[in-house]
Amino acid sequence: MSCIDVAWNPLRAKQRVAIPVLVALALWAFAWPAARTAPRDVPIGIAGPASATAQLEQGFEQREGAFDVHRYDDEAAARTAIEGRVVYGAVVVTAEGPRLLTASAASPVVAQLLREAVTSQAPAGTQVHAADVVPTPAGDPRGSALAASILPLALAGMAAGAVVTLMKLRGARAATALIGAAALVGITAAALADSWLGVLGGPWWTEAGVLGLTVLAIGAAVSGLAALIGTPGLGLGGLLMVLIGNPFSGAASAPELLPDPAGLIGQWLPPGAGATLLRSVSYFDGSAAGSAVLTLSLWAALGLAAVLAGGRRRRGRPVATAEHRAAEPVPVG
Repeated sequence: MSCIDVAWNPLRAKQRVAIPVLVALALWAFAWPAARTAPRDVPIGIAGPASATAQLEQGFEQREGAFDVHRYDDEAAARTAIEGRVVYGAVVVTAEGPRLLTASAASPVVAQLLREAVTSQAPAGTQVHAADVVPTPAGDPRGSALAASILPLALAGMAAGAVVTLMKLRGARAATALIGAAALVGITAAALADSWLGVLGGPWWTEAGVLGLTVLAIGAAVSGLAALIGTPGLGLGGLLMVLIGNPFSGAASAPELLPDPAGLIGQWLPPGAGATLLRSVSYFDGSAAGSAVLTLSLWAALGLAAVLAGGRRRRGRPVATAEHRAAEPVPVG
């Protein structure tokens, strides 16, 4: 066996171990949340006189840990809470029977879940009237297009961070490249999703800004990690943003439907925060967007700071000139 074979055997062994580990991790990250989808403290509202709503409220509370019930005086207050993204839907008790208010734009899955829950609790022969307060746009009636857009955004951010790193851009040049790439992706994505497909319904430039900020947060984080710890930072960034951030985002259902703590972790990562912010600006006039804006801004700011710090650190390293190399003692023997 040659020396080259001996040197390569440990590397090949590590590769053989790493590949099934990565496959298992990917299967866990994507399959586990999907297999454990169930309501967990989903905020819903109940409106009407306390005497009339007591039985209905008790029925929701019997599903321990499934729903977080908010009380409202009337239908107008319940609608305001739905439009403000305080609750996903509400049941209004009227003399004619229960009236269900949903917001399929917030989550078609939760809207369907509420229909089933209210129908199952209604007395036999009672018809449940339903109204979609904030519907999904005609171009995306099932809300699937918005959910499907999160993975391409994560991949675009990952690609931007990797390209900046592999091209050996440093400091301000790297930060400028990341910001420019994010802006370009945001404008292109808004043109496709809003102007062409019609799956978004908010202010065009605001949507482009949200899409660009999401890509920037991901790209800056990936490039920042690479600037601090080297090439392994690209792998760590991909693990966080694609293998964990995408399936934990809750974009296809809702964060409250994911198993703990996946839903919470997903909202702390750019893909989940980006999906939440995009829903808010596209369908709810920006309601409840503050935490998502803060999350994306922190990732972008910290990532860019790491890129700039990494560039300064590399510039501060002494460079071995020809004179220095000539002055070094030459080993004898």
